[in-house]
Amino acid sequence: MATTLDQYVSRVRAHSDAKKFAELAEMVRNSREMLSKNMAHVANALESFDAELHTLGVLGILYAKSTLPSIPDVDGFLTQIQTFVRVCATPQISHATDLYCSLCHCYTKLILGLKHPIKGIETLKLAVEKLRPTPNHLTSIHADLAQVCLLSKCFKPVLPFLECDIGDFVQEGNGFDVKMLLLYYYYGGMIYTGIKQFDKALFFFEAAVTTPAQAVSAIMLEAYKKYILVSLLLHGKVHALPRYTSGVVGRYLKPLCAPYNELTTAYSTNSAAEVQKVVTKHKDAFIKDTNMGLVKQVVASRNRKNIQMLTKTFLTLSLADMASRVQLSSPKEAEKCILHMIEDGEIFATIDHQNGMVSFRDKPETFADEKMVAMVDSEIHRCMELTKRIQKMDRDMAVNPQYVKKTLGVQSDDDLALSVTGSHSMESYAM
Repeated sequence: MATTLDQYVSRVRAHSDAKKFAELAEMVRNSREMLSKNMAHVANALESFDAELHTLGVLGILYAKSTLPSIPDVDGFLTQIQTFVRVCATPQISHATDLYCSLCHCYTKLILGLKHPIKGIETLKLAVEKLRPTPNHLTSIHADLAQVCLLSKCFKPVLPFLECDIGDFVQEGNGFDVKMLLLYYYYGGMIYTGIKQFDKALFFFEAAVTTPAQAVSAIMLEAYKKYILVSLLLHGKVHALPRYTSGVVGRYLKPLCAPYNELTTAYSTNSAAEVQKVVTKHKDAFIKDTNMGLVKQVVASRNRKNIQMLTKTFLTLSLADMASRVQLSSPKEAEKCILHMIEDGEIFATIDHQNGMVSFRDKPETFADEKMVAMVDSEIHRCMELTKRIQKMDRDMAVNPQYVKKTLGVQSDDDLALSVTGSHSMESYAM
């Protein structure tokens, strides 16, 4: 066994010096069992490596250790992973993305097991940055980063990653684990909900629910429940899902969300009594789903939505009349609600305390200040960049052999080659 371990060290050094990283990555994968059996002796081998020069060799040992049924000295192992992520060479880990991501998943699991999620944020941030070729590439480590930020209630570090428009995946082995994709959008939606950016939260929950699927998952179910609640908070109703949503969502998810469907129906009546009746009836279900906080926000938002509707009908209104129309307990409560809405920028109004009247105004935005011009310019450039990426994806798909074969019903390889060449030629003339 010792000889085999010596051979591993020799091959890692030789292949690293020759920069034969693809062959080295395959050798490392095939050495997992041997390394696991020799874990008591790998410390010397690990010390003999330079993590930057022999990244794949070190990765192989750490990965093998992460697969052990019981990991000795967890704190020491976490330190080894943190050091490795800090100094490892990106050109080498790109040949073993599956091992690298598996190691990061193990790191996340161990950090969460120690009840110190905040300690893993910086390491996972760096792990993502080293692995993704561009900010628009999604890795499975994104979900780990979002999870530790969510559990530590430290949202700011992950926001720059969530803001990136995802256009591609970093392949891990033969594909990408769809579970990590769903978790990324689910955790992202929860984070945006936590900071009350409900429009972005709704997008993330919708992405999780509309991911192509032949069967529903627990993640999709939980995302759909939150999708309903955030829709009510943002729009006062639940918008229909896009037409490309898998049929299983309508057939299986919606019947599993009966309490939330009842809440939606009650909310549409604009009756505080009906909404509260549903909340009381399904209180245990909402608590079990850990959605009671969101449900309370939905109940509170009903009054705000009703006040917003009044601004479209009246220019001035007494506080007493408003309390009656919105079904609030007193003019004082109506005044308190209006003040909160003015502070949050939901409505624009002034209150005459002497006469007990409220005057509604239009949004005082001239769209002429520097901040607004900069925002518009930023959005224009973002749209232009998105258009370029869509055009590139369209060109790549037009010459993809599998796509051409399926859409044109091509039978032979010769016909396939002719079709692909023809598509490429037509595309060139179009340009």
